[in-house]
Amino acid sequence: MKIINGKAQRYVKFLVYGCQMNVADAERMAGQLADIGYERLADDAPMEDADLLIINTCAVRETAEDKVYGKIGEIKNIKRKNPQLIFGITGCMAQKESDKLIKRAPHIDFVLGTGKVHELNAVVQEIEREHGHVVNTELDAKTAPAIAEDHRVARDGKLSAWIPIMYGCNNFCTYCIVPYVRGRERSRRPEDVVKEVEQAVAQGYKEVTLLGQNVNSYGKDHKLATFAELLKMVDKVEGIKRVRFMTSHPKDLSDEVIEAIATGEHLCEHIHLPVQYGSNHLLKVMNRVYTVESYKELVRKIRARLPQASLTTDLIVGFPGETEDDFAQMLDFLKEIRYDSAYTFIYSKRSGTPAATMDNQVADDVKKERLNALMAVQNQISLEKNQALLDSVMEVMVEGPSKNDESVWTGHTRTNKIVLFNHQDEQPGDFVNVKITHPQTWVLKGIRV
Repeated sequence: MKIINGKAQRYVKFLVYGCQMNVADAERMAGQLADIGYERLADDAPMEDADLLIINTCAVRETAEDKVYGKIGEIKNIKRKNPQLIFGITGCMAQKESDKLIKRAPHIDFVLGTGKVHELNAVVQEIEREHGHVVNTELDAKTAPAIAEDHRVARDGKLSAWIPIMYGCNNFCTYCIVPYVRGRERSRRPEDVVKEVEQAVAQGYKEVTLLGQNVNSYGKDHKLATFAELLKMVDKVEGIKRVRFMTSHPKDLSDEVIEAIATGEHLCEHIHLPVQYGSNHLLKVMNRVYTVESYKELVRKIRARLPQASLTTDLIVGFPGETEDDFAQMLDFLKEIRYDSAYTFIYSKRSGTPAATMDNQVADDVKKERLNALMAVQNQISLEKNQALLDSVMEVMVEGPSKNDESVWTGHTRTNKIVLFNHQDEQPGDFVNVKITHPQTWVLKGIRV
């Protein structure tokens, strides 16, 4: 706490793990807390500067949970030196572990579940008064939590805004904890989404990314608009420059969505379409509810209507029951589809999911060997895809200097490729044309034209 102009100023610091939805959730929590006098500290500010410290957690992978437990131990020493510090856990791990977290680490003051984020201010104020523990993780499996629309958003980014359009998931893939910790799908009203996009544009944001565990399911609950219709509404917002979305479940990506992107002015030509695996055997075990053949047909439609679009995906190796034949099919599938890039993961057990107790778990050394083989194939494809862009001119949204050289600036294309280029007089948020001169596996290098 600092005294500024005779008034006490309190500070909150967020440590955010996991997906973009968690980033968006933290921005909403920061907006709430501003109403009771907490200012958000920068990501690089020391934890010791905070009066309120919140870890917004992920439970999708074991490594994310391990990082959180390590940070909880580190914060114990900070709390010992500053007993007035309020320390809370939110997000998917909070929902999953609930009061077990406080039993394991009593220096945690509160644990707030994913359906209770709108109650954050009341929880913090209760702790300020009573100095006790609060655990609020009730989540009815049959009833979707209400969506709170009356809280402002304190955005952390400068150019790109994360905008949730729906929460929860109905798919129950056998490896995934999300439906259990996020609840059932529920969509925001289209007018509320459009209003938030308009507010972001008014604040100077050039780009928005519409978020959901499965954006293609948007509107199936309230029937007010389909996802394709929502995309068209957002595309018409005055002043918007780029519109992205993630993530798409292949079973629900409609022809109407593809057509909306093809005919839209600001809808970016990039589709992240997680396949997870390339054999029908494992897709069935994963409960993905589509086949390799139907996925390939979807890709064919996308590339026929959007020939310049980039296509990215998620891939899991080492899933229970994965055979050598499955993995061979996966590599063949990868060589046929030819993604621009892929996020690759080794399967790790998540307690509470069906896959965690399945027979035929794959040995760790086999998982690592297969991951390396998978990445080698994909990296070569990514390089070849980028090499095909040599001498092309691409529109880049300027983001600022690169991490390693301030004379080299960076930005993204509409197809979500990273471009490094020579800095002239551009500013963050400008749109410039860059000729690609040195395509590499993960980045494109070029010169202003």
